[in-house]
Amino acid sequence: MSSIIQERRDPVAIVRLNRPEKFNALSREMILALSDIFKSLDSEPNLRAVILTATGDEAFCAGTNISEFAGPNEAEFFERIQDLFRQIENCHVPVIAAVNGIAAAEGCELALACHLRIASTNARFSLPEARSGIVGGYESALEMLNGKVVSAKEALGFGLINHVVPAAELISRAEDLAREITQLAPLAIRACLEAVTQGNKLPLAEGLALEAKLFASLFDTDDVREGTSAFLEKRSPEFRGT
Repeated sequence: MSSIIQERRDPVAIVRLNRPEKFNALSREMILALSDIFKSLDSEPNLRAVILTATGDEAFCAGTNISEFAGPNEAEFFERIQDLFRQIENCHVPVIAAVNGIAAAEGCELALACHLRIASTNARFSLPEARSGIVGGYESALEMLNGKVVSAKEALGFGLINHVVPAAELISRAEDLAREITQLAPLAIRACLEAVTQGNKLPLAEGLALEAKLFASLFDTDDVREGTSAFLEKRSPEFRGT
């Protein structure tokens, strides 16, 4: 059976880690497969959201299978992981992590690479040591997480996740959020993602200039005209991403 399962519920993709016997720890095969999947998804114009989750209730992802990567290729392996995290962070549609159970080490970073995070009440987050170059701009919150295991409730308080839900409702709530996103203007969503992910790496003035540029670029689009017409006509808009 494949270690990564991909489902499509147009226009939402669900990507599931499928190695529960190993607590969904990332293998080399899984990292390469995830990279290929996100590369493919990022070229799909009709995609509106991605849900990243895992099989089982015990673990979202317990990190990596260290024994598989120990040795002279260890540095290359961690570069591949960081490349994968950047792929997810830079995805043109929102990626929602649905965290079931343990999210440890690289598994915690995998969740943080996603734009939104929903966790079940039994989720646990941990990083064994301070990480450099982590995506998403969560360095200050991660100082509180460093070397600790925190509950979903605590992670919510730290700002590491967006919602905590009962385990039985995790996927349905993630799908509800994805459906909400599909009703919004895709070009505006893409601009918001770029403003946040790229602006976070810039000085404040440059980040604000990027936001203004992206905002201005939306005005001459069919979606803006459709949104305006729908508002005036008191109907739901039908955005097409053009």
